[in-house]
Amino acid sequence: MGLGDRDAAPVHTAGQAARMVWEESKLLWGIGTPMAVSTLSLYAVGSVTTIFVGHLGNLPLAAASIGISVFSTFALGFMMGMGSALETLCGQAFGAGQVAMLGVYLQRSWIVLGVAALLMVPLYVFAEPLLLALRQDPDVAREAARFALYILPGALSLAVNFPSGKFLQAQSKVMVQAWIGVAGLGFHVALTYLLVTVLGWGTPGAAAAYDVSLWAIALCQSAYIIGWCKDGWRGWSMAAFQDMWAFVKLSLESAVMLCLDIWYMSMIPVLTGGLEDAQLSVDSLGICMSIEGWALMIFVGLNAAISVRSPMSWVLDIQGQPCTLSSSSSPSRSSSGCYACSSS
Repeated sequence: MGLGDRDAAPVHTAGQAARMVWEESKLLWGIGTPMAVSTLSLYAVGSVTTIFVGHLGNLPLAAASIGISVFSTFALGFMMGMGSALETLCGQAFGAGQVAMLGVYLQRSWIVLGVAALLMVPLYVFAEPLLLALRQDPDVAREAARFALYILPGALSLAVNFPSGKFLQAQSKVMVQAWIGVAGLGFHVALTYLLVTVLGWGTPGAAAAYDVSLWAIALCQSAYIIGWCKDGWRGWSMAAFQDMWAFVKLSLESAVMLCLDIWYMSMIPVLTGGLEDAQLSVDSLGICMSIEGWALMIFVGLNAAISVRSPMSWVLDIQGQPCTLSSSSSPSRSSSGCYACSSS
């Protein structure tokens, strides 16, 4: 039984309530800590890239700071938000015992987020005129736009990474995520050192290491799902293309909530570009926002533990009967407060 697969017993006394709080706290920390490690490891890939580029000079550091703190964080917030729709659907399916539906929802999310990732490509392609329109220093804007194009493949990997992570979280397989994240971060440090310090490839080498590492993490998660999650993954299914619009709307709603929390960090380094000595200003704020991002990612991971635990409680309706899910169903909230499934 997974970390989040059991619910608390009924509480009748203060002593039972205290024990329930203690047991639930331990359970949430057991789920949340690996998820925080996984989320932080993914975010730290960008921080490590910035650290290595910082040894190349002020202008490369300013370019990497904007590329990572602005464009990558923009993609991170959008993809993480879109992928959060899978928490609702996979959590309900797993809690209702319809584990086979997890693979269908995962494939549907890959499709939706893949299209969303492609829609972000113009933002990277036209980064230089966009930065100049925001009154960024011309030299910084030119180098940042070039670096943004270099790291575009890494941003596309998030369309695979986040749905895979939500799939594993729904089944409380959070330790797998944590180990993959830590291994991916270690691999990134070694690869970046090789390309930037040993081979001297500069910012292109740092960006290449960033892209390869993010795709390695995403593909490792996917390989684990396809190879070892036989209950949830039953192979590719055409059912993934059903109820697509309802899934898109749920994904967009989830994205709006999270993007507003993350995107504000992206704007601060850009706003400093109009200050005197723009390169130094962007360098300093980029480093500060990277540190702030570490703290944010820790709490994003810890908070996700609630998303793993809560479906186990609200998947039962008032009479204790599980919601039923089918490949032709989409989620809608019933009068009992549970997400029931209604044929579309």
